[in-house]
Amino acid sequence: MIKHKFAKGDRVIARADASNANMRPGIYTIVSVLPVAGRGCQYRAKSVMDTHERVLDEDLLQPADA
Repeated sequence: MIKHKFAKGDRVIARADASNANMRPGIYTIVSVLPVAGRGCQYRAKSVMDTHERVLDEDLLQPADA
């Protein structure tokens, strides 16, 4: 069974991804954990810079240092 690495409320750093040119790299707060689907673990996250919410793949995320 696949487990998510992050939980609601966690702060993460999102790296840029060539497949999503509109995604701004930076610090995000996890808003919700999405069900595991064909693309693996995903999260709905809100940018601390522009307050937009996006769906982010887990492989683009790393924990943000407090």
